[in-house]
Amino acid sequence: MIYKTLSVSEDGGIGVITMNRPTLMNALNTQMRAEITAAVRDLGARMRVLVLTGEGRAFCSGQDLGDGVSIDELDLGRVLREEYEPMLRAIHDCPVPVIAAVNGAAAGAGANLALAADVVIATQSAVFLQAFTRIGLIPDAGGTYWLPRLVGYARAMGQALFADKVSADEAQEMGLIWASVPDDRFQAEWKARAAQLAQGPTLAYGAVKRALQASVTNDLEAQLDVEARLQGEVGATRDFREGVMAFLEKRPAKFEGR
Repeated sequence: MIYKTLSVSEDGGIGVITMNRPTLMNALNTQMRAEITAAVRDLGARMRVLVLTGEGRAFCSGQDLGDGVSIDELDLGRVLREEYEPMLRAIHDCPVPVIAAVNGAAAGAGANLALAADVVIATQSAVFLQAFTRIGLIPDAGGTYWLPRLVGYARAMGQALFADKVSADEAQEMGLIWASVPDDRFQAEWKARAAQLAQGPTLAYGAVKRALQASVTNDLEAQLDVEARLQGEVGATRDFREGVMAFLEKRPAKFEGR
């Protein structure tokens, strides 16, 4: 597929999706949302880990408010249902881990696009901003779902109401993201983490995603059933047998993702 708003690369089981509208701080327009959805679905079926990042000084500044429609004609409900929801579901349902490598500002829908990933690694100079109330809106693109689950009700409400910038270090401290990394080590860190996952037990990683996602709404009994079912699946894989043999033989495991 030829992408007009993204740069896509593949190497060693790692698929990298780079939002590529740097002059607009990678603002999300209709085409970019469709291309991210397509790229995640395509690479997720063939790669062992995906990375979503941005070109230039921003990760993503959120909705492109100049996306060819006047403010009076803009139907945000339709845009969310028809364009954002498929993109967010593609990331959420991706069978392999998705890393958001946040290279700069992540604002509005761009912040929540990052939070839809399984792991967020941010450069230390990055900021996260729930900017919605600044223009009279509520957090969307999954923001009202992710925020309270990641940082609790009080912090989620504060971010949503006050629309203050949250530094990468603050985001890590409050549990909003996995890691804040010094700028000069940022690329090396996310690439190393992506390589680690690309060499790991891919089916087990997919099962981890499904198990933790199910735990959000399950009670203990239901979650124990999920664990037993998924453990039965991954316990029948070649990677499990390799992992056990490597442990017994005191050597590094060589996982194949099968």
